Order: sequence, then structure tokens, then C-alpha cells
Amino acid sequence: MEWYYAKKNEQRGPVSGSTLRSMIISGEVAGTDLVWRNGMQDWAPAAEIRDFEPDQETEIESPAVSQDPSQVPKMVGQPLDYTDPTQFFPAPPVSVRAIVSLICGIVGVMGCVMVVPVLASIAAVVLGHLERSEKGLNPGQPRSGDGVALAGLILGYIGIVLTIPWLLVLLLN
Repeated sequence: MEWYYAKKNEQRGPVSGSTLRSMIISGEVAGTDLVWRNGMQDWAPAAEIRDFEPDQETEIESPAVSQDPSQVPKMVGQPLDYTDPTQFFPAPPVSVRAIVSLICGIVGVMGCVMVVPVLASIAAVVLGHLERSEKGLNPGQPRSGDGVALAGLILGYIGIVLTIPWLLVLLLN
């Protein structure tokens, strides 16, 4: 018996029952994807079909009557892709403070023998600590940029450490 299936609001098939069953087992056709065969009244989720073999009666939850496989059901919105975690947990925006901390850290390391980059390194350390401490105060609130703030902190401390020999040279001369 020939089976049709719908993926991304597009009808595909026909395929044999054993082929469709293999596609479901391999994950190519999800249990939530709709399937239809001649004799079924309406499309049904693949998970509701108990048997795809042509020589046995197929048990489904909806009664069988329709003869037209071209009527792919209208789906509301996009079907869910359960393999894509960003569909359920989108990344929160990165904090501006974390980004500024990283930029200041880079400026501080690049020009560690000038006054402005030293101040940038100090700003990187302060902003990095503020960002990381705010995340600790609101643990239930999703925030991204912890790694960015940490990178700003590290670069800020490196800029400060690289400035110390320069200051010693200035003071001893």
C-alpha cells in the first residue's frame, strides 16, 4: 500500500509502508509529521499509526474514508523541529556592559604604555566585575555575555600588569 507524508507543509511520497516505517525509525519522518494512505479520512500524525504493512489492517484514531492525498493539511505556523534547541531556548542578548568591558580590555592590552589604555584596562576590570556580579544577583534571569565579560576582565588585568614595568621605568628615571 502506498503512503504519503507531509514535511514542512509539503506532500511527499508515495512510499511503501515498510519504507515509511524505516523513515520514522531513522528520524527522517518525525512522529508529529502527518501521513496518509488511500482509505483514510484525514491525515494523521505518524505516531498514531500502529502498522504500516500492506497486508494487515492499519489502526488509527480517525475513521477512514477519503480518497484524495493531494489535500495536505493547512498547518498553523511552522511545525516544531524538536532537534533545534534554539527554537525553545533562544540566546538572550549580550549585555552592553560585557561588550564594553571586552573592548576596553583590548584597548588596554594594545597600548599598555599610554595613559588612556591604562584607564581602559581599569574600566575593563570594573565593568567586567559589575557584569559578572549582576548575573550572580539575578540567577533566574537569562543573560548572555558572561564569557565576553570574563574576556574583558582577563584582558583588563593583563593590561594593568603590562603597565607596571612601564610605571617602574618612569619612576626610576
